[in-house]
This record gives sequence, structure tokens and C-alpha cells, in this order.
Amino acid sequence: MTDSVNSVKDREFIEYVVKMLVDNPEDVKVERKIDEMGVLITLDVNPKDMGMVIGREGMTAKALRTLLRVIGARNNARVNLKINEPEGSERPPREPRETHTQTESQPAEKRSLDDVMNDIQI
Repeated sequence: MTDSVNSVKDREFIEYVVKMLVDNPEDVKVERKIDEMGVLITLDVNPKDMGMVIGREGMTAKALRTLLRVIGARNNARVNLKINEPEGSERPPREPRETHTQTESQPAEKRSLDDVMNDIQI
């Protein structure tokens, strides 16, 4: 595949996913640069949406980076995500975690990464 096709895939993927997460999708800006270290995707969002992009304990950002690495690996490229934290970013107050009392008769639904990726319609 050509680099322009790859840039469309990784760049559009992250833009699509982040726009679905935030309250101000019109403020999402994604840039793609290539250097000696590989591909760097830079993400800018509205300050009020920063908490949604980072997630609790950074889990959303970590998941986005993992998915980008999978996309990059499929195209023999190293893809990294840099999230620019704007001045005045606001992270919502932490809500207490719900305790899940799940019995053996009600196992959690387990889905593979392929199942989840197939559900994402880009």
C-alpha cells in the first residue's frame, strides 16, 4: 500500500474515534507526520473534552495508542499518538466506581479484538 493510503487509515481512524468520544467534535484536529522514528499522530481537542480523551487513569488514551499500533503493524509502520493538552483543560471530577458482584452463573461477555474492530464501521 502507498503511504497516502496508510495515512488516510490511521489518521481517519483516530479522528473518527475521538470525535465519537467528545462533546465538541468540531474542535478535534489530527495531524500526521513522518520522521526517522516512524509515524507521529498529533491530537488536539477542546479543553473541556480532555478528560474524555485521556479517560480514567489514562485508559482511553492507552487504548487509542494500542489500536494505532495494531493498524501500524498491519502496514509495517510504527505509529505513535501524542495528545496535546491545551491550556485550561478540564477533567471532570472522578465518580466513584461501581462494584460489580458477578457470579459464576453470569460470566462477562468476552470479545476478541477482531470482533470489536469489525464493529467499528469506518
